[in-house]
Amino acid sequence: MYIIMAMIVPFYMLFSHNGYLAAYRFFRKRIGQGPLKSFYNVYRNHYIFGQIIIDRFAAFAGRKFNLRMDGYDLFLKMAGEKDGFIMLSSHVGNYEMAGYILHSDKKQFKALVYNGETATMMENRLRVLGRNNIELIPLKEDLSHVFIMNETLMNGGILSLSGDRVIGSRTIKCTFMGAEASFPAGSFTLAAQRAVRVLAVFVLKESINDYHVYVKEIKSTDDCRSTRECSRKLAQCFADTLESIVKEHPCQWFNYYDFWK
Repeated sequence: MYIIMAMIVPFYMLFSHNGYLAAYRFFRKRIGQGPLKSFYNVYRNHYIFGQIIIDRFAAFAGRKFNLRMDGYDLFLKMAGEKDGFIMLSSHVGNYEMAGYILHSDKKQFKALVYNGETATMMENRLRVLGRNNIELIPLKEDLSHVFIMNETLMNGGILSLSGDRVIGSRTIKCTFMGAEASFPAGSFTLAAQRAVRVLAVFVLKESINDYHVYVKEIKSTDDCRSTRECSRKLAQCFADTLESIVKEHPCQWFNYYDFWK
């Protein structure tokens, strides 16, 4: 399947031109690479993304991957406490793999998901992740998901949210990869309002069978005078942490639009 994916990628780059241009500008402007190296890494980026999609279906079918973890003790410690906390995902690597190891039998684990996937994909995700006590919360137009999110944290559960996907108009401007970018205000505002701890989780592909999981705490080192200030500092801390990961693994940054507009 990987070999077939390698042959398909050039056609995808050709016909999904907006995504190709966004990735190319990322390597040229944000990473600072030359034209030829940027073009080559756009191909690598698309190819690795294709591999990760294949890996997801392989995991649904029961295949086991080797997961090397940094920060797992921190997750276990927080999962053993009575207070709820937020886990932030991003468009780096294969975050879904975290669902096979970062779960707790003692805590509710609910993840906010978006309705852009097919019914078959959602059914498989529910089936596989449900075994690990993980429940998916679809994003609803009536905002009913907001009540479930608040209830999860109030009951001491784990809430998984995106840290870099903007839905709606509320954003926080952060310095990221040398320029100003918009991050979703909701995730960080909720953390500040509820005064809960925040983890960022990154799952990077290293080889055919191996992934490296990074668990990092997101927090402000200074006291906050308001919820708005606290949410802004949390967002910048997340942006700084995300930047360090992206610089180490630029070909696993899978945002196919101009993130800095």
